[in-house]
Amino acid sequence: MPLRSSNRRRGLMAEINVVPYIDVMLVLVVILMVAAPFVNPSVVNLPSVNKASNAPEKVVEVIVYPDGRMSLRSGKDMKPTDMPGLVAAVREAQAGDPKTPVVIAADKNVRYEDVVNVMKSLQAANVERVGLSLKVERSAAAR
Repeated sequence: MPLRSSNRRRGLMAEINVVPYIDVMLVLVVILMVAAPFVNPSVVNLPSVNKASNAPEKVVEVIVYPDGRMSLRSGKDMKPTDMPGLVAAVREAQAGDPKTPVVIAADKNVRYEDVVNVMKSLQAANVERVGLSLKVERSAAAR
């Protein structure tokens, strides 16, 4: 019997071999899993209360209450004020020294917008040193 001719033409293979692509994708996934813990895009360095420098002897404090009222404390004097008279009261409390720091103290129930408006009006009036007051929580053992 004669042997069949092996020169028979085969049909074209129209399939894609996906095994190498799967291998490449698995390698990329492993690289991302290993590199992910080293990426911290949301790290913010905030100052610590314990590292604060010595406090100035004279501070003007603007106190904002949840109902929208405001008071101004300079030393032991405390007087009520409102938004239109705030800048004049701060200038008076600074007593001609523009470097006297102004601290805004607000209850946690005060709207953020009210605090920002106070800060914005002080900065618009060129008050040089404006900051926010924070409450230092005491631990349960210290109470």
